[in-house]
Amino acid sequence: MKRVFNFSAGPSMLPLSVLERAAAEMTDANGTGQSVMEMSHRSKDYKPIIENAEALLRELMGVPSNYKVLFLQGGGSLQFAMVPLNLGAPNAAGRRRASYVDTGVWASKAAEEAARFMDAKVVASSKDRAYAYIPAAPAPDPQDAFYHITLNNTIVGTKWSKLPETGSVPLVADISSCILSEPLDVSKFGLLYAGAQKNLGPAGLTVVIVREDLIGKAAAETPTMLRYDIHAKEGSMYNTPPCYAIYVLGLVLEWMKASGGVEAMGKRNLEKAAVLYDYLDSSRMFRCPVDKEFRSLMNIPFVNGDAELEGRAVKEAAAADLVNLAGHRLVGGLRASVYNAMPREGVVALVDFLKRFEAANGR
Repeated sequence: MKRVFNFSAGPSMLPLSVLERAAAEMTDANGTGQSVMEMSHRSKDYKPIIENAEALLRELMGVPSNYKVLFLQGGGSLQFAMVPLNLGAPNAAGRRRASYVDTGVWASKAAEEAARFMDAKVVASSKDRAYAYIPAAPAPDPQDAFYHITLNNTIVGTKWSKLPETGSVPLVADISSCILSEPLDVSKFGLLYAGAQKNLGPAGLTVVIVREDLIGKAAAETPTMLRYDIHAKEGSMYNTPPCYAIYVLGLVLEWMKASGGVEAMGKRNLEKAAVLYDYLDSSRMFRCPVDKEFRSLMNIPFVNGDAELEGRAVKEAAAADLVNLAGHRLVGGLRASVYNAMPREGVVALVDFLKRFEAANGR
């Protein structure tokens, strides 16, 4: 069986043991004589699957009891609309207003989408230096409905090293590319959301963790399918949920728990990232364009400036079973996404390849 080291930003690699178990249970899950893909989402066979996934997520993330966990669809991108529609209640002056910090492409898209429904103010941005840092975040206006950040910026490879202080204004964060990568105090947030296809499982599932007091404030024009209160009331089963993706999420969470949980995962991720960053900081061919203070543990971009050479590096790496290293189409260069399922050996293999490539092509 051939397996490559997959550095894709998403969908990303999954733990081999998870894939093997899913394969073993493909036609007969838990002795039911059927695949999870075939189960009715309201059956007695499926109920423990979704309940187990939620319970494990709550346990691993330390989700307080006054938060709802929702299993939705539409990716993080749909949350760009659902957040303002559900949390953007008018303030005392009758205005619907929120603050956004622009730290990259997805943060910018979130603000742009919110602006369709409310006054979405971009209160800080790092666009002036191609998003190579996290800007100082000003205090929110107390009249704001929420304060939105993108905790880890997948394309440019930055992360918040310190959360902004927002007082009574709910802090909302897109954590799609860093969920469960290191400990996170859920109680500091009003709402968290994440597409599953990076650290949680296959594409098709979106996880939303929302404080209960923020539910039930949706704008009147909000479509039924986009209302958090509807999904919370129906236990994420207002309509058919992404059943198989939730099943795989449960397997991934079981793997994480058996691997030591989030704290152990965070330590391993620090060690993995250090292997690649140490090489890049000493390389004469490649460099990481991100300020050291704000470097991501999950998404590590590196550049040379010569597009032809970068393209050859990507092609030769793929031939060496190190795949999906091309940077995002909007920024170019190279990028290694080293999510939880990426073993340290994969990062070491990448660094060994880059050293060989540099020796063969140095000038």
